[in-house]
Amino acid sequence: MTDHDKTKEITTANRAAWEEAAPIHAKLNQAELVEQFSVSGFSCLDEIETKRLLALGVEGKDVAQVCCNNGQELLSVKNMGAARCVGFDGAQGFLDQARELARNGGLDVEFVCCDAYEIDEVYWNSFDLVTITIGVLSWMPDLGRFFAGVSKLIRPGGALFIYEQHPVLDMVEPAEAGVPLDWTASYFTKEPFVEVDGLDYFDGEKYDAKPATSFAHPMAEIIMAGISNGLGVEHFEEFPHHISNSWWNVEASGIGLPMCFTLVMRKPAA
Repeated sequence: MTDHDKTKEITTANRAAWEEAAPIHAKLNQAELVEQFSVSGFSCLDEIETKRLLALGVEGKDVAQVCCNNGQELLSVKNMGAARCVGFDGAQGFLDQARELARNGGLDVEFVCCDAYEIDEVYWNSFDLVTITIGVLSWMPDLGRFFAGVSKLIRPGGALFIYEQHPVLDMVEPAEAGVPLDWTASYFTKEPFVEVDGLDYFDGEKYDAKPATSFAHPMAEIIMAGISNGLGVEHFEEFPHHISNSWWNVEASGIGLPMCFTLVMRKPAA
């Protein structure tokens, strides 16, 4: 089996696991999101993400989000004044939720269902800004090939914005605040993490789930994957708070680990 075949096998299985999770997530938050996006100008973005996007100058720009899930972040970017917006995700169930939010907000945003490694070339060189947010990079078995595809979406002079969980968290077992830290993996582990008890990261509901495989990518690997695909580092910042719903124990410990980061990489102008 070739590396491409292995990657396809993993991403296909992961997409099935996310399809399984889509109705569970919808049950927990879709009604509230529909109500929120019915309000003109609503944004779900936190202060850090909003500040960085404003610094990049989102207004009037064409923006894509890779692995957009239910689209709430991309729709928020649209409400910040972005021009054309396109979201890509592998799970049709989440894109159905995204389209419902767009309809209720009166927002013209396109959502495309596809494997993250197989975005159609019709979208190449189409965007001033591509965004990647929490919980995307760890699902990519081949980070270099993923960044190669993302880079193709960006116009010359355009940028990639990443707001992600810091990979150091992969070393620690997530738990509630006050639970002692349990260091379970090396920062440089190459062993994949396989989850079989579900992808409900809101209520933590456990169910007999289809397997989902994720990977630990050190910061150097993330940054070099971008550089190796023609993107230069413009901004990088680490933060001591987490942006997931899992590592409350690390944040509450006060140990001072980096828990999330922002990274802006720019494609050279033609």
